[in-house]
Amino acid sequence: MKPETLHRVHFLGIGGIGMSALARYLNSAKVSVTGYDKTPTSLTDELIKEGISIHFEDKPDLITNEIDLVIYTPAIPKDLEELNKAKQLGLSVMKRSQLLEMITANHSTLAVAGTHGKTTVSTMLAHILYSSEVGCTAFLGGIAKNYNSNLLLNLSSNSMVAEADEFDRSFLKLHPRMAVITSTDADHLDIYQNHENLLSSFAEFVSNIEKDGYLLIKAGISLPLSDSGIIHKFTYSLAPGADFYITDLKLLEGRYQFNLQTPDSTIQGFYPSLPGLFNVENAIAAASAAYLFGIDPNVIVNSINNFIGVKRRFDHRINKKDFLFIDDYAHHPEELKACINSVKKIYPERKITGIFQPHLYTRTRDFAQEFAQSLSLLDNLILLDIYPARELPIEGINSQMLLDITPAKNKILLPKGEVINYLKDNKPDILLTLGAGDIDKLVPEIEEFFS
Repeated sequence: MKPETLHRVHFLGIGGIGMSALARYLNSAKVSVTGYDKTPTSLTDELIKEGISIHFEDKPDLITNEIDLVIYTPAIPKDLEELNKAKQLGLSVMKRSQLLEMITANHSTLAVAGTHGKTTVSTMLAHILYSSEVGCTAFLGGIAKNYNSNLLLNLSSNSMVAEADEFDRSFLKLHPRMAVITSTDADHLDIYQNHENLLSSFAEFVSNIEKDGYLLIKAGISLPLSDSGIIHKFTYSLAPGADFYITDLKLLEGRYQFNLQTPDSTIQGFYPSLPGLFNVENAIAAASAAYLFGIDPNVIVNSINNFIGVKRRFDHRINKKDFLFIDDYAHHPEELKACINSVKKIYPERKITGIFQPHLYTRTRDFAQEFAQSLSLLDNLILLDIYPARELPIEGINSQMLLDITPAKNKILLPKGEVINYLKDNKPDILLTLGAGDIDKLVPEIEEFFS
């Protein structure tokens, strides 16, 4: 089956960030796209405006033999009637990762993987290529603020950029020309059971790189790779000792300025608008990958400097003298630590209040102590109930447990519905909303009150 042979495709979980990018791609190719999701969101609203028919109740009667292909995300429940009806009818049914594999086949694909950092890096990289003569189509794991979309479309280009998701081993379906690996911290242990299995899966992902292709990996990451010599391997880092690293780093008015040392030259003049040292590292990864792909250094610098970010990734929502509000997707202890420490470094004298919504019972269980240490970096912690997503509760694993073991001085557990009133009575200096669940629904309310 090839994308050009499709006439009607139905998405189960169409509101997901990865699913919606694929739906948009097929819709742009004049395929009749329909979809189901559990709840309406701003993203499903956008898809409907683009002409995609979406419903929010499980309606198996809508599944007929006229559908060529049903795409589902592993996040949907196994007892979804629409999914089971499609299987009963013998329709072609595949996971999101299989459709991405189908679309990227026969293209020069750059795939960005990592337990964190991949969304920003893949979006930066896509922005660079899209701005260059090479061009690209890109499937992103977040909404690029430069384009207000998670899909960049250039059908005249043979290049594609894809976020390579390790969840459910989805990234193993990709066979990229170039792979970037930003991080391999333990995560998704409900899928992998232990860190060693996760690392083995990343190594398998590397083995899928095309012969004579490229691997760009953060220095210090150790994977059980076979040294076959069939790919070109490069490393990147903030510090010397890697193939790509930065020089002349300066912090000017909350923004970093730096140059990039490549294996054979120095690219000068980086001054990205995104704050945070971790975003400098993201910029190194994107710029280095683009350089290896043959993009003009001037295009790389200009694109990095005019890149304005990804929604929910260190996303500055309000920036006043007496109140700063940042929204971030951080849902892993390392991401929380990077986000909070970046704010502390830029604003060392100010007090930081963080609202954190834990994501998944298993992740909260597996990293409880690590979450406690990262959250203790906050001056004030507001903890919400765990967002279960696809999971059922686990006895003894809840936000009260996490609050009890977190050595923060000022901490409170609140229902989401009480947060705004609490903030009205306790106005923060700097406010962070943190998490991968539905905490983003608080953002408009916070903006409305404090704007």
